[in-house]
Amino acid sequence: MDSPEATRQSEGRIVYVVEDHDEIGRLVCAALDQHGFRSEHFRTGTNFLQSLRKKAPAISVIDLGLPDLDGLHLVRQVQAVSDSAILILTGRQSVDDRILCLELGADDYMVKPFEPREVVARVNTILRRLERGSDPKKGTHKCARFGGWTFEESCNRLTRPGGEEVELSVAEARLLATLLRHPNRILTRGALLGDGDREPLERSIDARISRLRRKLSDEDGQELIKTVYGAGYMLVAKVEWE
Repeated sequence: MDSPEATRQSEGRIVYVVEDHDEIGRLVCAALDQHGFRSEHFRTGTNFLQSLRKKAPAISVIDLGLPDLDGLHLVRQVQAVSDSAILILTGRQSVDDRILCLELGADDYMVKPFEPREVVARVNTILRRLERGSDPKKGTHKCARFGGWTFEESCNRLTRPGGEEVELSVAEARLLATLLRHPNRILTRGALLGDGDREPLERSIDARISRLRRKLSDEDGQELIKTVYGAGYMLVAKVEWE
């Protein structure tokens, strides 16, 4: 039985379910609707993208094996046009597929067959994780300045000391925001994820840190993200929020 907190969290939130198998799609949607979500079922990636560009859901549940578009392509498209969270629900069991999806920005990965209640639980967990990752000052801090860099959290805009804008994926922006809220502190992989301790998820953090570290490099060779071996990662800078 859901807690009152979970019920309040899900109430009225839109979830897009991208699944070409009608029975599975109906099953997932029924479970979500029963727990307070408003689900919409799409049988093709094309129809899903058309709706996504008009209105972004809180989270998208995506099957990788669609008839018209590859699920990995959809993950990239979601990252490009919205800040919707992503839960992969697929029959692909390969660890490589898991890691690739997570590195592309998916928030979690489930393998079929599945229990519908677990899908709902995973959706709620992702949304809680994202809410916990939001600004603890309830939106009063919108822009972080650190080491000459500027990060505008509301639009995921990162700007170099010289004024050049650096493109970030949604997943990279979330990770940077977490590091900036806890400067000069060691954060474990689990803390950077916000939830969960599954190995593929943790390995995806290593890849995201590596990409983010490259993007934060400058001509002076200053390294803003330090690896603390056996412990985690730390952003080494004075951070001022405005």
